[in-house]
Amino acid sequence: NGHMAVQENEDMQAQLLAAALPHVAFDGWSETSLRAACQDLSITRQMAALACPRGAIDLAIRFHHDGDEAMQIVLQKTDTSAMKIREKITFSVRARLDAIRDKEAVRRGATLMALPQHAAEGAGLVWGTCDRIWAAIGDSSADVNWYTKRLTLSSVYSATVLYWLGDNSPNHQDTWTFLDRRIENVMQFEKFKAQVNANPLAKQLLAGPNWLLSKIKAPSCVPTVDLPGNWSRRS
Repeated sequence: NGHMAVQENEDMQAQLLAAALPHVAFDGWSETSLRAACQDLSITRQMAALACPRGAIDLAIRFHHDGDEAMQIVLQKTDTSAMKIREKITFSVRARLDAIRDKEAVRRGATLMALPQHAAEGAGLVWGTCDRIWAAIGDSSADVNWYTKRLTLSSVYSATVLYWLGDNSPNHQDTWTFLDRRIENVMQFEKFKAQVNANPLAKQLLAGPNWLLSKIKAPSCVPTVDLPGNWSRRS
C-alpha cells in the first residue's frame, strides 16, 4: 500500500544518506556523491530516484532533518522547566549543533543552499529548526511575536553555525562563547524595546504600528496557552 511504499522510500533514503556521507566531504552534495552511494549499495540510479527524486539535494535535506530529530530527542529528555528563556535557547542551539554527525557535510550543505536556486529552501530549513526549538521550550505566541522570535533565532542560529564551522577550539568552546554574545545582543534589544514601550511619548508614536502588528496572527496550529511572549520574559 501507499504507507509501505513511503516507508520503503524513507528507508532507502536513509541508506543512501549513510553511503553518501563519506563522499560528500570530497564531492559535496552532488550527483557524483549520489552515484557513488548507489555503487556502494549496489543499486541503480533509477532505484535511488524513487527515494531522491531531486537527486542529492534530497539527501542534504534529509541530513538536516535528521539533525533536527536528534535535537528533538535531547530536548524531550531534558527538564528545562527551571531554566530561563535565554538558557533554554542556548541549550537548544547547542543540542542542535551537537547532533551534527559530520561537520564537512554541513559545510558542503551551506555552500549548496547558498546557491540562488536553493537559497529559499535553505532559509526554510533554518526556520524549521528554530520553529522546533521554540515549540520544544513551550512557546505559544499567537501574534507577530511568533514570527519575530523565529526570525531572530534564525539569525542567531545561522551566525552560530557559520562560526562553528571554522571553530577549532577544544569542545567548540569559542562557539559557545560566540552564541552567548549573540543571545546577549538579543536580550539587550528586548530590554530596549521594553524601555521604548514604557515611554509615554514613544507609546503614542507607536500606537499605529503596534495596532497593525497586533492584527498579525501566527499559524492556526500554534496553541493559545499563555506562555512567555518575548525573549526578555523570565530572562
